[in-house]
This record gives sequence, C-alpha cells and structure tokens, in this order.
Amino acid sequence: MTTAAIRGRVRWNAERRFYLGVSLAILLAVYVGFARSFFLRPWFPDHPAPTEPIFYVHGILFAAWCVLLVAQASIISAGRTDLHRRLGVWGAFLAASMVVFGIVGALIAADRPTGFVDIPVPPLEFLVVPLFDMLLLGTFVALAIVGRRDPQAHKRWMVLATVNLLGAAFARWPGVAELGNPFVYFGLADLFIVALAGWDLSSRGRLHRVTLWGGLAIIASQPLRLALGGTSAWLAFAGWATGLVG
Repeated sequence: MTTAAIRGRVRWNAERRFYLGVSLAILLAVYVGFARSFFLRPWFPDHPAPTEPIFYVHGILFAAWCVLLVAQASIISAGRTDLHRRLGVWGAFLAASMVVFGIVGALIAADRPTGFVDIPVPPLEFLVVPLFDMLLLGTFVALAIVGRRDPQAHKRWMVLATVNLLGAAFARWPGVAELGNPFVYFGLADLFIVALAGWDLSSRGRLHRVTLWGGLAIIASQPLRLALGGTSAWLAFAGWATGLVG
C-alpha cells in the first residue's frame, strides 16, 4: 500500500469516527433534554409535559430521527453504503413527517394558555422559533437529498439539519432551563457547528461550503427569529395561524 493510500485510509477512519461521535453526542443531548418529559416520563410524573397525543407522536418521530442519524453513521463506518441508501429513503419520509408534525405541534402549543412547556417566552412570540426550525430542517434535508451523490456535502447537510433542532433539547436541560435565555440554548447547539468547522479546518484546511453557508444560516437566523417574533406583523400572523388549530 502506497503512502498516499495509507494517508487516505487514516483520514477516512478519522472521518468515520468524527461523524459517529457527533451523532452520538446529538443523541445524548436530546436524551438529556427530554428525559424528564418524554424518555423517562414515568419516573418524573410531576415534571411539566404536554398531554396531547400529538406530542408523543412528535417525540417518537424526532427521537427516531436522532437514532437514524447514529445508525446511518454506523452503517457508513461499516462500509454498507447500499444499506445506507435504502434507509435514506425512509429517512426522507421521516423528515417530511417531522416537518408536518413539528408545524402542527408548534401551532397547538402556541395556542395553549400555558404556551410551550419550559419556555418562559410568550407563546405567540416564541412560535417563530419552531416554525423556523421546520423551515431549515426541510430545506437542509432537501439539499442533502439533492446532493446525495456528493458525500461530503450530504453528510454535512444532514448534521446541520439535526443541529438546527437542538435548541429545543438544550432549553430543557436541567440547570439550563432555569436560565430562561434562548441565546444560551442556541449557543449550546451552535457548539456542534463549531465542532464541524473545526473538523473541516483540521482535515481540509478550509471550511466546506456547506459548513460555511449552512452554519451561517442557522446562527444568523437565531437573533433574527427573536427579533421577528416581537413584531406586530409576526404576532398578527401567529394569531391567525394558531386559529387554524384552535
């Protein structure tokens, strides 16, 4: 085996470990955030949690997505690209279902007198956050599917699509939830973008275009969401939208 081939193999192994590690870290972040209200609900009966059945379906779909992310990274590590592609078809349907249930669930939560569980922001104002989550999720997954023949772009879009959702998990972490500061939730999620950028710089010497533009889209949207959520135009739209499910 030539020196170039050895270096390529070492880099491939490091890349597999990186993406598997990121996927596992994402799954852990989601588990910790939603342990009391969803995963370990019987052990925390007094912890605030939604009672509507749609939110349990919502939770199953989003948890399945995180498990699928880990599974797909593991399958690629095992060299089973054929199985990865077959599961990817189901992943596309899962993502579409997440967008639908995410939008409907957000509207239902915003229409409740108590608003979003564990979120100390007025519900109509905060509605902008999950709706933008669904917009970016659908966009990033669509770009990943379109660019599936470019593995480097594909995997980055899929990671960023999931990182975009992590603010909801960090907002419910013990100790973090009590802070009541959306920028803390966003900032913790953005650490995954920093990790992806660090991997790019160490392995490529420059940022991949997906990391750059996808990461910027997520980070730039965060203060813009909160600014938009307080405007009269948004509040009027949110009131109309929640009326559709009320």
